Amino acid sequence: MTDTLIPLGEDRTKDDAQRPLMGWLWRTYLKPQRLWIGIAAGLMAIEGSMLGALSYTVQPMFDKVFIAGDRDAISWVALAIGAIFVIRAIAAFGHRTLMQGAGLRIVTEMQKDMVAHLVTLDSRFFQANPPGTLIERVRGDTTQANNIWAVVLGVVGRDIVSLIALLAVAISVDWLWTLIAVAGAPLLLGPVVVLQRYVRKRSFAARDAAARLSTRLDEIFHGINTIKLNTSEDRENTRLATTAGGFLKQEMQARIGQAAIPAMTDFVAAIGFAGVIVFGGSQIIDGDKTVGEFMSFFTAMGLIFEPLRRVANVSGAWQAARASLERIQDVFEAKPTITSPNTPAPAIANPETADIVLNNITVRYGSEPALNGATFTAKAGQTTALVGASGAGKSTVFNVLTRLVDPSDGVITINGTPSTALTLPDLRALYSVVTQDAPMFDESLRDNIVLNTANVTDAQLADAVEAAHLTEVIERLPNGLQSPAGPRGSALSGGQRQRVAIARALLRNAPVLLLDEATSALDAQSEVRVQAALDDLAKNRTTLVIAHRLSTIRNADKIVVMDQGRVVDEGLHEELLARGGVYAGLYALQFADA
Repeated sequence: MTDTLIPLGEDRTKDDAQRPLMGWLWRTYLKPQRLWIGIAAGLMAIEGSMLGALSYTVQPMFDKVFIAGDRDAISWVALAIGAIFVIRAIAAFGHRTLMQGAGLRIVTEMQKDMVAHLVTLDSRFFQANPPGTLIERVRGDTTQANNIWAVVLGVVGRDIVSLIALLAVAISVDWLWTLIAVAGAPLLLGPVVVLQRYVRKRSFAARDAAARLSTRLDEIFHGINTIKLNTSEDRENTRLATTAGGFLKQEMQARIGQAAIPAMTDFVAAIGFAGVIVFGGSQIIDGDKTVGEFMSFFTAMGLIFEPLRRVANVSGAWQAARASLERIQDVFEAKPTITSPNTPAPAIANPETADIVLNNITVRYGSEPALNGATFTAKAGQTTALVGASGAGKSTVFNVLTRLVDPSDGVITINGTPSTALTLPDLRALYSVVTQDAPMFDESLRDNIVLNTANVTDAQLADAVEAAHLTEVIERLPNGLQSPAGPRGSALSGGQRQRVAIARALLRNAPVLLLDEATSALDAQSEVRVQAALDDLAKNRTTLVIAHRLSTIRNADKIVVMDQGRVVDEGLHEELLARGGVYAGLYALQFADA
């Protein structure tokens, strides 16, 4: 287990050449949409070619209709121009619809894949990367990456075809005029390369700033009661304004860089048009060129600079999208360190008769050990209580038992089988867990109780609800078990949330119970009833209890006393009191008044 927590993107060991960005994007997300993208690209090419056709028809419109006065040409020139606009409109509608559909499907798949990957990562990963940061990766970066098919592919499929068609018309009129018009284009190369690097750098910074802003918002909304009770609204507003200002600055710099790239094409256009007018104007006056030829050329070159701007802009859009794609790749490159073994041991055959042994367990968070050589045995079918001051390592014991973290030293065995030899599903199926924070989801009470327990009957659910002392709560709700729990269980009181968590553990019916002060949020009457239910559930099961109120574990089969990550004593309640030491000191503190 590593001692340091590395946030996403802070351990970039791959340079651009080592990151097969487009290959990964094509294989994973673009290839399944290749039919629709291909059709859309064909429609883009049709739309792009219509600009060339339009500029080509300008010459007969001027020379045959306006100057020569050929009335017969009016009909076919008008029909040709009308057909060009109709075809362009149909092609534009078709490719935009197809590309938007493909883009939305790709973004949705990418988001689902990211979440599916994120939930496989270790708990320590989520300590280093707060929810707001991860939400920004899943939502913000995938949306930003959508520019690839919304902008980049649009330019490839439509604007490059437009450029080719318009250049072909211009060259067919006069290749020398065309050369004069684009003579300033090489001047763009150096500045564009510099701006691309600038945009990419600023885009990375903007996405990081957006993640910090999301994190700040997440903290404000989830800590709103704390903010109100401490009258710290102004403080939070100031902190948010600072974070939002940082995001605004980085985002503006990135967008200014993107806007500068196409703006530079106007300088090239100014040079080119001035040269053509000076040179071509003289030829028209001398009679070497017709007005229709000049207008056809002028139309082609006038139209050419709009797709040229978009082609120039695509480099900036690509750099911004690439920054998001690399941040998305960072997520997929993060690998879990806690995994099932390649050749797992068979599931524990009779877990209800299995002893759980912790042998010399050491767990480090940073430089200080949370567990420091902890050793004890939880006998099958008995209740083992863990007691000690805050920070003694009690909760860490639960984490290593369920492999939310792995020890740096030592081994845990279940009926003689190392816990790391079991698959994670087999290991975690052994445990029902009730913690103090009683985590809830924004779903119905029924969904929160059942969670992932399969094949639950109404009778089983009713028994769990009754045993957890939830019946009277549910009867008061308008929709009963279908009533929403609210975000993080906000529609329930603390005691109600804990009873839902107890019902969840009762329904799961696992052979090992892990109870982290499971009745701490209950009133005295409810505590008596729920404690009785837990006592009945604990019969013939291995139970480990983290106890802060020592009165709740006086009848435990064994009490393990912990201090600074070590097991310093164990025994029955009376034995520990008689020996004095840490347990007797804790007991004296809690019952000094009595």
